[in-house]
Amino acid sequence: MKNSQEREDIRRIRVLGSHLGAISMASSEIEAALAATPDDAPTIFDKILKKEIPSTAVYEDDKVYAFRDVSPQAPTHILIIPKVKDGLLGLSKAEVRHIEILGHLLYTAKVIAKQEGLDDGFRIVINDGPAGCQSVYHLHIHLLGGRQMNWPPG
Repeated sequence: MKNSQEREDIRRIRVLGSHLGAISMASSEIEAALAATPDDAPTIFDKILKKEIPSTAVYEDDKVYAFRDVSPQAPTHILIIPKVKDGLLGLSKAEVRHIEILGHLLYTAKVIAKQEGLDDGFRIVINDGPAGCQSVYHLHIHLLGGRQMNWPPG
């Protein structure tokens, strides 16, 4: 039987390990964002839309496609992307002509959250630019839920 000090030491090691894992994950995300090129070249999402790369779809209509993230950061982690980029590489590139698709993306996030049973809440994330940790230049929304989110997020 472990004494309370041993249990506390084990808990601290586990917490430290989880923080180091998060730091490692954050480092690789930052590296990916800094290596990404903000141009209109085909992205991994274009390949997913063309079915060249498999994905697990959760929602699709004529304007958007949503699928499960292959490296989930929460029990529910879904990416929602417009089917047509139309120059919308990131939120900072949005123009008046993009208002309809931007609204549709957010409404779709709400529909999927309901479908996924995220009645207690969820988080929407849009990374924009290198400092915002954007690693794919095709506007996309991360829908995260299924656990208590932390604050601040970054």
